[in-house]
Amino acid sequence: MEEKMRTCVAFLRAINVGGHTVKMDGLRQLFVDFGLSQVETFLASGNVIFQTSLQDLPDLEKTLTQKVSQALGFETVVFLRTLAEVAALTKYPAFLQTEVDQATAYNLAFLAAEPHEDGVRRLTALASEVDRFQVHERQVYWLGQKKQSESTFSNAMLEKVLGQSSTMRGMSTLRKLVEKYS
Repeated sequence: MEEKMRTCVAFLRAINVGGHTVKMDGLRQLFVDFGLSQVETFLASGNVIFQTSLQDLPDLEKTLTQKVSQALGFETVVFLRTLAEVAALTKYPAFLQTEVDQATAYNLAFLAAEPHEDGVRRLTALASEVDRFQVHERQVYWLGQKKQSESTFSNAMLEKVLGQSSTMRGMSTLRKLVEKYS
């Protein structure tokens, strides 16, 4: 019986920010060395697309986090989603399309687990005319009326409020990734 291959996307936290420079060829080779197939990187911000027959993706996510951190020599966290999940997330109606069209920034934060109610409450309390949030399963949608660099909100603040690691990607980047690999 042939094993079914799935296309997955690993979103890595702390890659090519804060002085942690990683060449994409090296990152790609790292995933190949881990036994994954058809490995490619997308942009230089820690997005790795690959195929696997493994069914236990939460276990693979933990294993990759450990192996990547060890290989790179600094702590990083891997957030794993199937390509089909990423495609669905880009279409999820977190906000009205008219609001999205008027926004300056539209981002998606990946989490390892669904946030607890108290964290969601704290995040919701941070919403303003500038920044709005929508929690959906293991993701947080962030709609900004200013550039990310001009907002008081950040990924670090999100992690503090929710009490867990996250990594953020722009919605346009995610849509381009889905378009390229679907």
